[in-house]
Amino acid sequence: MTTAEKKAIYEEIEKYVLKHTGLKASHLYIVQVKQKYGFIERENYNKPKAENSRQPKCPPEKEAAMLRSI
Repeated sequence: MTTAEKKAIYEEIEKYVLKHTGLKASHLYIVQVKQKYGFIERENYNKPKAENSRQPKCPPEKEAAMLRSI
């Protein structure tokens, strides 16, 4: 198995979090958690045009649930 095959994909993480906690995890929250803990190595190519754009932050309970699945 390659290293790419060992990594959890977004859909797997979403299903795991929903099944075990009943919470829905968006792709935005999954990306934030992965970046926070160093799981994403490449830079995002789809950046916002405005520098002061606001993004919602991942709630702590969802972050903890996602960490168990990564």
